[in-house]
Amino acid sequence: MTSRPYDRRKGVTVVSLLLLVLAVVLGPAPATAAGNEWWVPGARPAPDSGINVTGAPFTGTDAKGEVRGFADAHDHLFANEAFGGRLICGKVFSEAGIADALKDCPEHYPDGSLAVFDFITKGGDGRHDPVGWPTFKDWPAHDSLTHQQNYYAWVERAWRGGQRVLVNDLVTNGVICSVYFFKDRSCDEMTSIRLQAKMTYDLQAYVDRMYGGPGKGWFRIVTDSAQARDVIEQGKLAVVLGVETSEPFGCKQILDVAQCDKADIDAGLDELYALGVRSMFLCHKFDNALCGVRFDSGSLGTAINVGQFLSTGTFWKTEKCTGPQHDNPIGSAAAPGAEAKLPAGVSVPSYDSDAQCNVRGLTDLGEYAVRGMMKRKMMLEIDHMSVKAVGRALDILESESYPGVISSHSWMDLNWTGRVYGLGGFIAQYMNGSEGFVAEADRTKALRDKYGVGYGYGTDMNGVGGWPGPRGADAPNKVTYPFRSVDGGSLIDRQTTGERTWDLNTDGAAHYGLVPDWIEDIRLVGGQSVVNDLFRGAESYLDTWGATERHQAAVNLAKGASATASSTEWWNPFTSFAPSRAVDGTRDTRWASEWSDDQWLRIDLGSTHRVGQVTLDWERAYGKSYSVQLSTDGANWRTVWSTTAGDGGLDTVRFAGTPARYVRVAGTERGTKWGYSLHEVGVHSG
Repeated sequence: MTSRPYDRRKGVTVVSLLLLVLAVVLGPAPATAAGNEWWVPGARPAPDSGINVTGAPFTGTDAKGEVRGFADAHDHLFANEAFGGRLICGKVFSEAGIADALKDCPEHYPDGSLAVFDFITKGGDGRHDPVGWPTFKDWPAHDSLTHQQNYYAWVERAWRGGQRVLVNDLVTNGVICSVYFFKDRSCDEMTSIRLQAKMTYDLQAYVDRMYGGPGKGWFRIVTDSAQARDVIEQGKLAVVLGVETSEPFGCKQILDVAQCDKADIDAGLDELYALGVRSMFLCHKFDNALCGVRFDSGSLGTAINVGQFLSTGTFWKTEKCTGPQHDNPIGSAAAPGAEAKLPAGVSVPSYDSDAQCNVRGLTDLGEYAVRGMMKRKMMLEIDHMSVKAVGRALDILESESYPGVISSHSWMDLNWTGRVYGLGGFIAQYMNGSEGFVAEADRTKALRDKYGVGYGYGTDMNGVGGWPGPRGADAPNKVTYPFRSVDGGSLIDRQTTGERTWDLNTDGAAHYGLVPDWIEDIRLVGGQSVVNDLFRGAESYLDTWGATERHQAAVNLAKGASATASSTEWWNPFTSFAPSRAVDGTRDTRWASEWSDDQWLRIDLGSTHRVGQVTLDWERAYGKSYSVQLSTDGANWRTVWSTTAGDGGLDTVRFAGTPARYVRVAGTERGTKWGYSLHEVGVHSG
């Protein structure tokens, strides 16, 4: 950290020296005297980046009592601490000041020749001017994926421009770490997650010191929705911790064998919750012991497929999709640098163009993890899951009416949008260029209006994804500086750090500080309506989070009830498929009928209840045509629901609440050559 110069006098007192030492140790040196404005720090590192926003941040709520502000549902503040610590150059903050924080990796000097990951992801030869502060000739840039984009003052500018929610996804990948040449730490994923969580709290303390002490800064880590709402009403930034990593809790698979168990999942979820994590992905990039992934395409997809093989011993496997949803096509583009790391004689397989779905869905361990997150009132991120895994996950959430589901950066099949909104979930679009962003926002506008929700964005900065490029100085409806914030209370000019000034029109979204400029570009391209939906993003995110916290699991009236059936399959003396197995509260057992069509399972609830929902968790032997019937006396039956197009999986049947003591599932046509088989039947009041 660099402090302001001071006069050196021979007569300096001991007290003066002590005060100077305390000032250096306890916080940034003052750049300006504290003013009356609460948003102006009493002390800021000097020198430092400009914010280039004037005016008061908005506070309070609107006429409806709702908070206002933008929500970034997907950012990676501390990715520089991931992947072995040397993949992303530069830091979010440094006690030694901006010159230390915003400097390139040492191996990039003198001309970027060794910036291997830079030219793999960007193309070219990787050569660039490695100097950050104060010149920033070549970075940060919208197409440079290996340089810090989340310097704290740039995040501050986004907050001043109207953002009120930031989800900091703690991220890493052990395989990328292991194959990258440069690293200064372990590649263990959970070790990196813990460090990034600590650094987020350290950043909060760093900002607090500028404003006079704990709790006084604008950067506020929140662990429940009420706390977040209070922070936003104060006009500050609510920061939520999430996790996006490939092998959470050590749950990788090697040759299809899980390397974790239920105890590892419980311990891992408990640890993450204690760290403050409230949302997470169960898989990312590589198939793991919890779920299959939604593929990457092109040469990047080939490289990641190689990484999966090196990590797990298996390549991606595909099959024909059973519905309109599909995973990304893998393609056959070469990735020579990655493929060279394969053992002799091993090559990336080819894939049929009409088979775009990952054969891997949500595993039994993955389902255990989903239900474990539900018990802890955590929000499930479904981006990066294969469509097979997402379908099962949504089935589980719908069976419990659980609203805690998020798509944070456009990495799910768009056909899931209605189901996510129907549950009460939140959706954010990747930080695409303004034209593309507006087009996708318009496509889903009717659904947002139907469910009365706002919209989010996922910047994914430091996430090795690429960001909007410049539309050009002569583009129609270009951003004109300075411009007003959406609420009208702040004036936003071009952002300057050191000797470099960025202009969205000619530089694109080079770093986080240009988020307000990008939103202004969206307004100019797409109109005020899109921005209005974005301005409701913070409220909608908190609505989803709050509903998740308030969710109460419905009482399963069938658990432990008496059950009978038309028949029971006999396998051997040591294995039971008795009817009671379908109501014993565990998926490890099941009822199975004989191998013929007309079969039934009857459950006696013990007394009459209002019944409005039945869940059927089918084993592979499922019913294609079946009905759900209710009775108060066990003799007279009423059909409340039926289908001739059952496809197995987890079915949730809802109907008008009806008094019943007995529930019967009556099958008339099997979906397989076997009989009917149910892991578990749930009966709820609805």
